[in-house]
Amino acid sequence: MARTARPTPGPSGSQPRRQPQPLPVRTRTAGDFVKAFFAFLALSALLIGVPGALAYFVGWPLPHEAPTLETVRQPITASVFVDVLTVVVWLAWAQFAACVIVEGKAEISGIGMPSRVPGAGPTQLLARQLVAALLLVGASAASLTPGLSQIGNAYEDNARGTVASAQQTPGGEQVGEGQRHLEPHQQRMVDPTRPGTGSAHVGEERRQTKFYRIQPPEGRHHDSLWEIAERHLDDGRRYKEIYQLNKDRVQPDGSRLSQASLIRPGWIMEMPADAHGGELVEMPEDSPEITKGLREQIREYDKTSRTPHRDVDPGRADQARDISVDQPARPSVPEPAPATPDDRRTADSATTADESAFGLSEALIGAPLLAAGLLAALGRRRRAALWQSAMSALGLGIDLTPTGPAARAEEALLVGADPAAVRDLDRALRGLSAALAADGRELPVVYAAWLTGTELHLQLSAASAEPPRPWQLGQDETFWRLRRSAITEHADDGTAAPYPGLVSLGTLDEARLLLNLEAVPGIVSLTGAEADRTAVFASIAAELATSGWSDRLTLTLVGFGAELGALAPTRIRHLDGVAALVETMTAETEQRRAALSVAGHDSVLTGRTGQAQHTQRAPHLVLLAAEPDGEQATRLAELAADSGRLGIGYLIGTTQQQFPGATWELDVTPDGTLRAPLLGLELTAQRLPAEQHRAVVELFAAADPDGVSTPGRADGQRAPFLVDISEAGRPAVYARLLGDYEIMGLETPDDERGALLHEALALLLLHREGVHPRVLASALWPRGATEDVRDALIERLREWLGDDRGPEPGPGGGAAGASAPRLRSDATGRLILASSVVSDLDVLRTLHHEATQGRGANDPRTRERLLTDALALARGPLLAGRPQGRYGWLAHEIIEAQLPLLVADVALALAAHHGAAERPHQAMAALEAALASAPADERLWNELLRAAHATGDTAQLTTTATALLDRNATLSGGARGLPPRTEALLDELLPTWRGDVRRATAN
Repeated sequence: MARTARPTPGPSGSQPRRQPQPLPVRTRTAGDFVKAFFAFLALSALLIGVPGALAYFVGWPLPHEAPTLETVRQPITASVFVDVLTVVVWLAWAQFAACVIVEGKAEISGIGMPSRVPGAGPTQLLARQLVAALLLVGASAASLTPGLSQIGNAYEDNARGTVASAQQTPGGEQVGEGQRHLEPHQQRMVDPTRPGTGSAHVGEERRQTKFYRIQPPEGRHHDSLWEIAERHLDDGRRYKEIYQLNKDRVQPDGSRLSQASLIRPGWIMEMPADAHGGELVEMPEDSPEITKGLREQIREYDKTSRTPHRDVDPGRADQARDISVDQPARPSVPEPAPATPDDRRTADSATTADESAFGLSEALIGAPLLAAGLLAALGRRRRAALWQSAMSALGLGIDLTPTGPAARAEEALLVGADPAAVRDLDRALRGLSAALAADGRELPVVYAAWLTGTELHLQLSAASAEPPRPWQLGQDETFWRLRRSAITEHADDGTAAPYPGLVSLGTLDEARLLLNLEAVPGIVSLTGAEADRTAVFASIAAELATSGWSDRLTLTLVGFGAELGALAPTRIRHLDGVAALVETMTAETEQRRAALSVAGHDSVLTGRTGQAQHTQRAPHLVLLAAEPDGEQATRLAELAADSGRLGIGYLIGTTQQQFPGATWELDVTPDGTLRAPLLGLELTAQRLPAEQHRAVVELFAAADPDGVSTPGRADGQRAPFLVDISEAGRPAVYARLLGDYEIMGLETPDDERGALLHEALALLLLHREGVHPRVLASALWPRGATEDVRDALIERLREWLGDDRGPEPGPGGGAAGASAPRLRSDATGRLILASSVVSDLDVLRTLHHEATQGRGANDPRTRERLLTDALALARGPLLAGRPQGRYGWLAHEIIEAQLPLLVADVALALAAHHGAAERPHQAMAALEAALASAPADERLWNELLRAAHATGDTAQLTTTATALLDRNATLSGGARGLPPRTEALLDELLPTWRGDVRRATAN
């Protein structure tokens, strides 16, 4: 939703500049004047009074001639002590003066972070506070020292006015004051395109050519093409016309305009012919009021115009747009280097979005980093739920297979997830941090990152030195670039995640923009319809809560998302209202300021390089969807003014077009476009709409480890897939998934396609409920595949599996039954195997179910036979020996966590049966067999000790205890002792076990 300026009555119809919004109520209050007065007195006393007093009372403290050895041997007198003390004071004064200069320059220019004065942590903080208090009373820092920001640009005219020197509009209002400007971080959000070369000379007709000169900054606010278009073209969206007219043309300082959001004071902008307003100049002869030097600059600049000048009807804005010979400008992303065959991603890899009939969410499919994080967090949660249920009376009685909207959400996550991108992003950032730490360098402030299929670009807040290899400089010194093929795994040395506040906002062409919320020096505001804002908030919150490139962070939600705590209870907290948020953040802001002051650091980044040691350096990100009142908004703006260096970020949803303290302003439209007009950004927003939001929360709630024993939880579970284990139920196709992968009942496929067919069949066997074709394609081709390739594989798989023949004709010669394919599609389009295609895992589950809940529940002999057969199927881990680089989808499957618990349950049930029959040796054999599949299961350890004790052989018990100790040392690397319950059991069964084990080990 583009913003337009409010018109001001006047003959010219010109529009006033909008007033700067950050902290509007903090301008020139009585308290500010009092603070400024005392700051002036303090600075005067420290900068002038201290050296004056030293010079007057002490004089020159150093000796007038070089000291000799005899001088050193003389006793220290009071005079010598005073001279030494005076030198120390002079050095401290010089350090403070340097701090004042550095802080004053940063405050006045409003560009970048102030440089650090070595060893001057508290001193520089004092200087910063005094300088800020003194400059606060001015209309802007730049107004105190006109033209200071222009030093070094070699302009002849550095006056505050434009080329026409602050003329009065016909309506009688001064236009030169109060213009809203962009800060450097606002001007650098989008990567510049590479500059072009040629420029054509213009013709002779120049009477209608109009020019505008970019104004010097007012404090921390800078002019922008959007504001210029609003004032002089009546529509900020027409900034692209100005950009196209001036793109790549040489400016007076020798640089070029290559990015719409990055302009410099003193640059000259050619304007469309229908531009109006008193700040414009029609050149060159019609503007006698400007200086001779500036006239020459504009004349020279006019020669580089690429378009002939012509008369344009001021009422025809569409005619003015035709001036540009190029297509309308688009914010560009980092231009990637040519892709190599190894890292080139298929351009049409993604399947089309017209499969809505299958019910998959394109919002989740189009969010690869979010999807990968959610799947990883869901897997951890499910494993915790499985283990908790296994240790409870439920055993493995819970079903973690989702149904309904939650199932469709999980399928969309599986299709969209890009764990390789998450891995590359994490490794690249940690590797950068480690390399900088090794060089003794600090982390640069990063405002954004652009991630493409082949490269990662970091957008820095200010120009920086050469990055460490394999990083390279990008388009200029504010961009660091790294090819994803050059990312290597670095040793896990505890390096902290350097930029945990990065979060996806959306995509532009093939590039994904991640904004570093932690680094924004102020508030990021988000406008738009409430539902659209909430969808953006939910996406950002879910990605931050589960991102794989952060170690720890605090995420505070207000006004939405109370249920999102299920995604990451240790990261997310929810507050009831804005008042509670203000109170909480006031306390935390003061605490972080004090911690940085004590540590002598300017920023949290200073202490983040290297090993993670300080929890207070983790970011705290606030997502506020509730509308604050005026007083609360002002207080939040005050808190956010210093938030960038404290590691605190604010994203606030609002209906206000100009929220107090908003440094960056975003707007989301109903069609899913995310706009930042002042930054020149227009993205396809990443959103989590309400329906998908609920489905994702349902996924996590169903895997709540604290709710696995809730009564009635099993009511909604799907019926387990059980096979006919009688002789009559012999399957047509039998696959062994436990241990080495084998398939019986099918012909061996061609070598070229056999691997894909085997992998596809394994995925279908592990999902008897069915597999969506897009899920199948994303599992087999993680880097993408087209629909025709996917459909060809499915058809080939269907032919390979064949059909089940119908019943034979009866004795009377009746017709034979029709055959049925062993791979079919259900009503939702999911691929389902026939019951005649069975795996050993299916048989293992069926045997366990029959032994514990079916025929063997009340028949000990049947139970023993079923459990013994089930344990014999556990030949090894799932799909042992699978080829490297394939079956990556298993990382998102819960089966690898379920299988050891299932085998352990079978062994425990069989050992209990043998124990009841007083056969401890058979019980031990069953438990030891299960340890091959579940070596870390504490339940097996404890029952094995009980079975060994039941033999009555102390030596056997000691040997068993020693073997368990060795196993534990191997699993933990010697870092942990036995589990507490196992130690307590040993104390009961073998009180002398510690000494016995030591002797057995020594022997």
